[in-house]
Amino acid sequence: MGLHELRADCANCFALCCVAPAFSASADFAIGKKAGRSCPNLRQDLRCGIHTRLRAQGFKGCTVYDCFGAGQKVSQVTFAGRDWRQDPETAASMFAVFPVMRDLHELLWYLTEAITLPAARELHADLTRARESVERLTREPPETLRALDVAARRREVNALLRRAATLARGADGKDHAGGDLIGASLRGADLTGASLRGAYLIGADLREARLTRADLTGADLRDADLRGADLAGGLFVTQSQLDAARGDARTGLPPALTRPAHW
Repeated sequence: MGLHELRADCANCFALCCVAPAFSASADFAIGKKAGRSCPNLRQDLRCGIHTRLRAQGFKGCTVYDCFGAGQKVSQVTFAGRDWRQDPETAASMFAVFPVMRDLHELLWYLTEAITLPAARELHADLTRARESVERLTREPPETLRALDVAARRREVNALLRRAATLARGADGKDHAGGDLIGASLRGADLTGASLRGAYLIGADLREARLTRADLTGADLRDADLRGADLAGGLFVTQSQLDAARGDARTGLPPALTRPAHW
């Protein structure tokens, strides 16, 4: 399995991200919605009626959401192509399975990247076994997935991913894991090999910063300024992190990711 298989394929999904999750009126969503209720912008063809205007209409949260391919897996594999609208009996189960599958697919994304890290070669066998184990879980029936303790599985995998990241970062990087760097002035900072795992970088100024081999697992980059920053060699960067940030044509990106349209 490659990273390209862990990308959302909306054409083969039954708009699960527009129905299953709840969201509240906020800076990210113009309105609130209960879990299991269709967004009012969802059309009959299961496409978003304001897809090209989401940010302008106050739905920035939709533009940064990434299911890591869980939507099409639940729609086409777990429920074998049964549309929840045409087969209403599947709806509750499908909506409950979707967030579980999303978490599993996110783990698959990180594990797939970790296996490509030369510095973590000594862990490749363990990482491969962990990935195969998680992949098997994604093919379990709905009742098994609904009962799965995803938090426990995440803890197991995260311990392995931390070891891989430590090897890949090297010994010289700073440790800002979980740090409060909201609005921090880090323009031009050398963050090579730093641990920014779970760090709060909301609104941080990271212009021209060097983030080669920096562990960005779960870092909150909402409205962070990445103009001219070098993330090309960053570790465990996701598309949703980039979509939530600000950047430009000079921002160096990991090869598996794409430059957000709003940059």
